[in-house]
This record gives sequence, C-alpha cells and structure tokens, in this order.
Amino acid sequence: MRTVLKLATLLILATAAGLAHSADNRRHFDRDAGHYVEVSVADPYLELRTGPGRGYPVFRVIARGERVEILFRRTDWFKVRDEHDAEGWANVGNMRETLLASGEKLPLEDLSHRDFDNQPWELGALSGNFGGGNVNTAYLGYSLNENLSTEFAVSQTLGHASNSTMLTLGLTHSPRPDWRVAPFLDLGTGVVRIQPKATIIAPPDRTQQIAFYGAGAKWYLTRRFIVRADYRHYVIFTKLNSNEDRNEWKAGFAFFF
Repeated sequence: MRTVLKLATLLILATAAGLAHSADNRRHFDRDAGHYVEVSVADPYLELRTGPGRGYPVFRVIARGERVEILFRRTDWFKVRDEHDAEGWANVGNMRETLLASGEKLPLEDLSHRDFDNQPWELGALSGNFGGGNVNTAYLGYSLNENLSTEFAVSQTLGHASNSTMLTLGLTHSPRPDWRVAPFLDLGTGVVRIQPKATIIAPPDRTQQIAFYGAGAKWYLTRRFIVRADYRHYVIFTKLNSNEDRNEWKAGFAFFF
C-alpha cells in the first residue's frame, strides 16, 4: 500500500507540473521553434466542434482571414484556439487550407512530435536496477492508438544470489501524448527463469509467472527518438505461502519506425 501511495503521489506531481507548464507557457506546440503554430483561415469559414469527431456539434464558425492557434492534434482532428480564446476542434480537411504567417500552406506532417499512423513501432533498450541487481532490457512496442500501446520485452538480471531472464507482455497507457515529457502507466504479465548462484550445492533453476504495474515518462527528443524512464513493481508467484516482490528502476533510449 505504501508503494502504491508513493506512485500515486509521483503521478499527481507530474500531472500538476505539466498543467502548470502549459498555463505559464502557452506557446510551445511547435517543438522545434518553442511555440504554438498559428495559422490564418483561407477557406470561406472554419467550423469548430465541441469534440474531435463529426458527431459533435458545431458551436463556432471562424471567418476567412482570422487566425487560430493549433494546440495539438488527435488523429484527423486539431484542437485550436481562436482570437477570442474560444477552443474547439477542426477537421484535418479544413486545416489543410489554412496558411502560415509566411503565406505557405500548413505542413501537417511536421506538426506532431509523434505520427502514430506512420510510425506505430517503438524499439528501445533500458538499463537499471532490479531488486538490488543490474538489469538490461530490450523491448518492442506497437501503438494501438495515440494513448494505448502494447509492449514485449526481454530482460536479463544479474544479482548477488541469482541471475534471471524475464519475458514480459504489457499494455502502456499515455494520458497526455501531446506533452513533450509524456507520463504513462503500464500493466502486464510474463515469466521469469531464475538461476540461483551456489558454491557447494546448486539449487535447481525455476520458472515462475510474474505480474507487474508501473509508471514512467517519455521525453521526445525528436519525432523519432525519445529518452525513457520506468518504475515497475513486480510480483513473482511462487508455490510457497507468500509471493516475492521486486522493485525495478531503469532508463534508456528508444526510436520509432
């Protein structure tokens, strides 16, 4: 319970820090230039809806020549803010005809730090500490959508009393993928093969089922490369009266393809 409370506190602090940064620095969507992208409406009008879909009602119409700021993109919808600070959602088909300050059309492929349709795969390597021993992990992830992905990982742990190899499969949820430092939660299961170290009588190797939950953050360096840091709490299911618990901290790099 104490571990869960600590984890919840860290997530609340990370969320509060992100919201504070968003409130204080409202111009940062263009991650290379350090500010939101601002465009002008070139069509006769631009419709704003209350949500990212055609099922949401139109509540505002932006006239030709007026300017809007693009806050972030969600698949084929853009959340924008007009000159009167009204925020709504515009379809990508209408946004294609908007113009930058230079007079050029909006380059849609350059707006988002992550294109989940064209770069759904994530490959990375992490290193850190698992239950007091060193751990090295290689993982492959696939984005189901912009918030949810699945990951398969192979880990090698070198400890004082034993070495182990883990195979895990999990789901990762990112509530705010539009943030440059994006927090995430993960949950999964797998197996671990433990190889004890002994100088006289070596106990047999054993294979156990494991489950884990965790949290972390991804820092988007570019549209393809990230720095990632993870915390996970593992439960190793044994045949004894009590299971074993392990904590893991690790960090590393990854890229999308």
